[in-house]
Amino acid sequence: MEVFNSDVVTYVLLPLFIFVARIIDVSLGTLRIIFTTKGMKRVAPLVGFFEVLIWLMAISRIMQDLDNWGCYIAYAAGFATGNFVGMFLEEKLAIGHEMIRVITRKDATKLIENLRAKGYGVTSVRAEGIEGEVAVIYIIARRSMIKEVLDQINLFNPRALYTVESIKYVNKEIFHMAEEERQRNWLTNPLRKGGR
Repeated sequence: MEVFNSDVVTYVLLPLFIFVARIIDVSLGTLRIIFTTKGMKRVAPLVGFFEVLIWLMAISRIMQDLDNWGCYIAYAAGFATGNFVGMFLEEKLAIGHEMIRVITRKDATKLIENLRAKGYGVTSVRAEGIEGEVAVIYIIARRSMIKEVLDQINLFNPRALYTVESIKYVNKEIFHMAEEERQRNWLTNPLRKGGR
C-alpha cells in the first residue's frame, strides 16, 4: 500500500493520467463538434458521452489533490495537446464534402473536362470581374479528394483564384457515380491508383 501513497504516484503517475485523459477528452470534443456540424445525429451524442465521462474522471482526481501543482500543469498541457490531436484526427478523417469555387480569366475548358472525366460534380458560369470576363467554376468533392482537385486546378491554371467551403448536406447520388467510376478504373488498372 505504501507504493500507492508514494511521491511517484502523486507527482508522476497522477499527472500523467490527467494529461492523457485531457488529450482524449479534448480530442473527442473536437470530433463531437465536427460530427454535430455534419449532422451526424447518432455519433455526436455517443462521442459526447465518453468525452464528459473522461473529463469527470480527470477533474475529480484534481479535486482530490488540490495542492499538487503537477496536476494543474498536466491538465493544461493535456488540453493544449488534445487540441492538436483533435485537429490532426479531423484532418485525417476528412469527413464530409467541400465546394471549391474557382475564378479564372484563362479558358477553363480543359480543366472542366478533366475534372468531369474524373467523376467530379462541376458547374461553370460566365461572369464579369473587375478586369473583364471570367469563368466561375463550382466543384463539389469529398474532403479526402480536395488535394487532388487543387492539384488539377494548379496544373491547368496556377494563377486561378479559388476558395474552399464546407458543405453540410449534398445529394449523394453524384458521388456514388464518381466512386463507382473510380473503383472501375482501379480494378482495370490498379497500378494507376484509381485511374490517375
